[in-house]
Amino acid sequence: MTINKATNGSELVMALTGRLDTTTAPQLDDEIKTLDGVEKLVFDFQGLEYISSAGLRVLLSAQKIMNKQGSMVIKNVSEEISEIFEVTGFVDILTIE
Repeated sequence: MTINKATNGSELVMALTGRLDTTTAPQLDDEIKTLDGVEKLVFDFQGLEYISSAGLRVLLSAQKIMNKQGSMVIKNVSEEISEIFEVTGFVDILTIE
């Protein structure tokens, strides 16, 4: 998985490409530990092919952090990943555009 980050003031966009699973989730987990000063976090999932339960856990951690300091949005979600969010109930927890 690759993570491309772009900052615009207090907004941080993380574009994920590949698979977010047990082997790559720690990489994203390390990234979300450095969200100081970020008021809006945007995940761009256009290039994301797959997400596992480990990936969902990291998104939940990011959401908890951003609840304290701003907002979090997930954009460009594929049908497959959208279905995973629906089945797991994450559609009720996360803001998905």
